[in-house]
Amino acid sequence: MLLGQMQVLLTDLYDLKIAHDVRDFLIVDAELATLLDGGARDADERLLIAQGGEDAEVSLYLQRDLLARLEKSDPVARLTEHNLADFWTVFEGVSHFTYFAWRASIDMPMSLLEMELQAEIDKFVATAMLLHRQGERPPSSLHHWLFELPKFDRELEAEELDRYRRANYYAARYCRKIWPDLTKVRQGQRLRQELRRFYRLPRPAKIGHIEAA
Repeated sequence: MLLGQMQVLLTDLYDLKIAHDVRDFLIVDAELATLLDGGARDADERLLIAQGGEDAEVSLYLQRDLLARLEKSDPVARLTEHNLADFWTVFEGVSHFTYFAWRASIDMPMSLLEMELQAEIDKFVATAMLLHRQGERPPSSLHHWLFELPKFDRELEAEELDRYRRANYYAARYCRKIWPDLTKVRQGQRLRQELRRFYRLPRPAKIGHIEAA
């Protein structure tokens, strides 16, 4: 139920038509996820993609205990400092799946950098919007919490580390740009148009749009 609500939040926000439900692609078996991912490093969230010609086999791994904690403390109903980190981890996985599924549905190529960049933006926007729905004002420190406090895993390979750093950098710049509109209790049509337009841009145009801001 929780994953479905998160996916609906994204599809409504970006006006997406996606035939696939993220819950149908969920796996919680850590050993199976490692096997499917070729023995990659352990992580609480992983979008697993096996490309074979024009077809792709996709699974979203989320750590079992992580989901159990959120079932007891539903962030969609009440987002607090106690479930925020878990919410961001799970929402990142749902964001990855949604972005991949939508791009695949329109036969539009994408890169891992685009996926990571969009997930960081999605977490920031969704957090602010959920807090508004729950009658809370997004804290001014939200940007600092999401983009400056997290530390990168030391086990990341150089290519991965560079990708995560670039995604963090560009997402931070973009989210700083849209922050004034996000703080409003009623986000206007201008913000939704901006977010939907950005979501649909190819990678070079996304980066150019951020750098021009």
